[in-house]
Amino acid sequence: MKREIKNILVCGIGAVGSIYADKIQKFCPDNLRVLVDDSRLKRYEQNPIIFNGRELNFNYILPSDNNFKADLIIIATKFDGLNEVINNIKNFISDNTIILSLLNGVTSEEIIAQAYGRDKVLYSYFIGHSAVRTGRNVVHDDYNILVFGSENGLDERVLAVKDFLDKAHIKYEIPADIKYSLWRKFVLNVSTNQPSAILKMTFGEMQENKVFVQFATKIMQEVANIAKAEGVHNSENLVKDGLEALAMMCPEGKTSMLQDVEAGRPTEVDMFAGTIIRLGKKHNIPTPYNHALYEMIQIIQENQNIKTRIPCSA
Repeated sequence: MKREIKNILVCGIGAVGSIYADKIQKFCPDNLRVLVDDSRLKRYEQNPIIFNGRELNFNYILPSDNNFKADLIIIATKFDGLNEVINNIKNFISDNTIILSLLNGVTSEEIIAQAYGRDKVLYSYFIGHSAVRTGRNVVHDDYNILVFGSENGLDERVLAVKDFLDKAHIKYEIPADIKYSLWRKFVLNVSTNQPSAILKMTFGEMQENKVFVQFATKIMQEVANIAKAEGVHNSENLVKDGLEALAMMCPEGKTSMLQDVEAGRPTEVDMFAGTIIRLGKKHNIPTPYNHALYEMIQIIQENQNIKTRIPCSA
């Protein structure tokens, strides 16, 4: 029997999750659930996410609910919320559940697989113009592509997701080498998210600044060295592809980490520099640029913490 996706669970309705929750709700509202905890349920019911000027009202579901089994789970939280999500989706997992993790980075799939099995997880990520989140307002120009795949090629899981996305009119790509594609996005994220959060630069400012491009190239090379040690095929092309991807980014766009710093939110530095530093130690590969970026972003975050602790004078 052909594998079919009917019930969908979306975890996280921030800048990326809201894009896909909105698209899926338009296609099959009765089959979509959005996972929240008690505090978020109250907040979203009182103050819904506003996506491109429209209020988004979903069928929310709590982790304790045991009356819904998901054929497809899309995880679109921040990295620091991944462990909580892994615990919270356990009631919605069935033998046929497929999980897509749209988190940045190259480690979330393996973390999820440790809990639910490698057979349930496909490699996946989001590419597109940056969605801008300010409070509960999300603005996006609808340029987005869901990239996914399996090391086993077009297996039944990949074909089931492809069939669903076709029906829902959601743009996607299935690369020939999904692991290389995942690292190609990672090399861009590591080399732009972190320095832009420190230097407060848009993509256009990064593109036009030759000194920045030289600096980003050195960061990319650290990532490429790690990728090679991790067995990623064609890792020697990552720097070239990373620079080409940077040149194609929307000039007025801001990285997600810069948006987090500007909003005073925690960053995903552990997923970017933290991952490279840990893998560098594993393979005995120096990662000085990522060490420096990690410490500078930690300084920024500590400065934000200090500001929230110090009361304003009268």
